[in-house]
Amino acid sequence: MKSQHTIQIGPRARRVIRLAARFVNPLVLLVAGRRWMPIVGVLHHRGRRTGRVYASPLGMRPYAGAFVMPLTFSERAGWYQNVLAAGGAVVTYGGRQHEVTSPEVIDFAAAAPAFPRYERLQFRALGINQFLRLTTSREKEDSMFIDNSRRSPGLALAVIAVAQLMVVLDVAIVNVALPSIQHALKFSSTDLEWVVNAYTIAFGGLLLLGGRAGDLFGRRRMFVFGTLLFTAGSLAGGLAATSTALIVARAFQGAGAAVVAPTALSLLAGTFAEGPARNRALGVYSAVSASGGALGLLLGGVITNYFSWRWILFVNVPVGIALALVAPRALNAARGHRGRLDLPGAAAVTAGATLLVYGLSRAAVHGWDDAMTVATLGGALALLLAFLLIEALSRQPLMPLQIFKNRNRSGAYALSLATGAALSGTLFTLTLFLQNVLGLTPLQAGFAFLPTALGVAVGAGVTSRLAGRIGPRLPMAAGALMAAAGLFWLSAITDHASYVASVLGPLVVLALGLGQVFVSTSMTAIAHVRPDESGIVSAVLNVGRQLGGSIGIALMGTLATAIARDQLIGVRPTRAAVDVALTHGFSASFQLAGLIALAGFCAAIVAVRRRRVEAIVEVAEAEAA
Repeated sequence: MKSQHTIQIGPRARRVIRLAARFVNPLVLLVAGRRWMPIVGVLHHRGRRTGRVYASPLGMRPYAGAFVMPLTFSERAGWYQNVLAAGGAVVTYGGRQHEVTSPEVIDFAAAAPAFPRYERLQFRALGINQFLRLTTSREKEDSMFIDNSRRSPGLALAVIAVAQLMVVLDVAIVNVALPSIQHALKFSSTDLEWVVNAYTIAFGGLLLLGGRAGDLFGRRRMFVFGTLLFTAGSLAGGLAATSTALIVARAFQGAGAAVVAPTALSLLAGTFAEGPARNRALGVYSAVSASGGALGLLLGGVITNYFSWRWILFVNVPVGIALALVAPRALNAARGHRGRLDLPGAAAVTAGATLLVYGLSRAAVHGWDDAMTVATLGGALALLLAFLLIEALSRQPLMPLQIFKNRNRSGAYALSLATGAALSGTLFTLTLFLQNVLGLTPLQAGFAFLPTALGVAVGAGVTSRLAGRIGPRLPMAAGALMAAAGLFWLSAITDHASYVASVLGPLVVLALGLGQVFVSTSMTAIAHVRPDESGIVSAVLNVGRQLGGSIGIALMGTLATAIARDQLIGVRPTRAAVDVALTHGFSASFQLAGLIALAGFCAAIVAVRRRRVEAIVEVAEAEAA
């Protein structure tokens, strides 16, 4: 092909163009290759001399199983020489990546069908008659050389862990600030609970929908969307001037969290292959998830005491913006899978889960015999049964019921539900005991939970290293047993107890057990999951923890209140008598939490099979090698 049919420039002009490209290309790369950008794609090519991978934004069009792009400055273009030397490249176009090979220079007549008429006229006017055709060999989702060279697993884990910590913290961080919020926004005593309920209801009610949306529309895309929605809700909540505005903002936060939480875990599964690397990543993720409640109480006390309750929400804004900006560069761009969203199932499960969380939250305050509580829980049960019927009959269900056929996974879900109930209920009642009986300030109570966060991190770290050798079954059982032991030990408290002598030891044992449970259940739940189901599998695990938390708070809060009330019947309500009555109620609630943890221990022993677990470990070790 003769070069007179291309734009001819001298060496000096070429140097000027290269200098300008250094400033222009980074700006063009912000829009090149996007799903909504049909004109400009990105050609990733490896330098024939340096070995580095370069990204060049180029005009291109797909046509007949290939990509066609103009050779603006003839075959002397550096990117063309690199592609020719390597025999192929990677093209990002329309939001997807394509591996291309067999570079071939073609003339205008052969290339014309790939371009619309207005582009053909431009090429004629500029005198461009040489084009490069690159044939699409196969499409890969996350394993092409450009991803492996540019993605940092450590950065990806940091993004996932920070996002998970952000959404878990907000379940508990506002609890310490509730008195300040009530005074500032003139909340009534009955409406104040909605500051917490609006978040938990939206979070729990939309989790399954958020997980399935990640599977269908792309997990990274939905992760960024959920982060931005959460950030917007945080900003609106911090600026809220009325009680209604704050409740609405908290609901938006919960909706964003319902998208972030399941997509974060499924992104972790897609980033780290089964084996030591995934186990270590799950150790970090689980430590963050399990200790988030305790850290939330601590940070809530610090921020409220030294700043303002509004900063509890404002602090999420810079973090969320940073995550949304870094996520596209740190996380693999797993595209969505074909299918449609099961709208009837989504409506049924969202409404059912929302009513269930609300009913449990109401039971913790108004009791189980409250007419509204009974009606709400009854409606939730009917909607969830309808959801199961819809899923059984649907061709493309929101939650494929076959995910429960895996006995190990079902056991992990049951244990996750139990530990979520025991942990959340304990944090709730122990906070009241520390402040109302031992007389700690909110800030001191927050620091009292710091050993819990540290113990969870230690337990998760040890388990992530041992699970590859012994499998997750033993840490599941041992962790649940340690959690039960810590809770039964905690139930021995008296109204004259001290934190160091009566609370610190049980908290450390409980935390070490929870660290083991969170890692092993996460590892088992996401093992050998099909790519198109990883989001919903992660969502079900989060649903178990979230609903378990609501159940635990409702059961333990109701039990503690009922026993304390009975203790005060016929007794003069002096300060000492009230402390004794409250302590009896809290002690009984901790015993109930211990029984719940024991039920989780039984689920781990009965449901999880040793033979199946060993097979998982063997596969993981083979992949790691």
